[in-house]
Amino acid sequence: QVHLVESGGGLVQAGGSLRLSCAASGLIFGGYTMAWFRQAPGKEREFVAAISRSGVGTSSADSVKGRFTISRDNAKNLVYLQMNSLKPDDTAVYYCALAWTPQPMGVMRSTDFTFWGQGTQVTISS
Repeated sequence: QVHLVESGGGLVQAGGSLRLSCAASGLIFGGYTMAWFRQAPGKEREFVAAISRSGVGTSSADSVKGRFTISRDNAKNLVYLQMNSLKPDDTAVYYCALAWTPQPMGVMRSTDFTFWGQGTQVTISS
């Protein structure tokens, strides 16, 4: 059974940094595209960043380009989201997701992802 567990969320001031982690279990992690999505109160879930199976290819939403970096460690079954220069608009629940079929890098749709974590709250104060 596949499990994804996010951690690393919290409350930080604008301009600060956080690193989210997602631990995967129940499968050979290196075989799957991974992504981060987020959902703010009253808004739809939106794509944040994705990473290819090898970790060579990445993509991110325009709203986080230059501030957020996605990476993975296939040996440890972990995917990370390094978030710098955080803004109040980044406040949301952040979800880790796994795609059962390989995905080309670009703006991802949540419907392309099969497994999801429970989410971790990120709150940025102004």
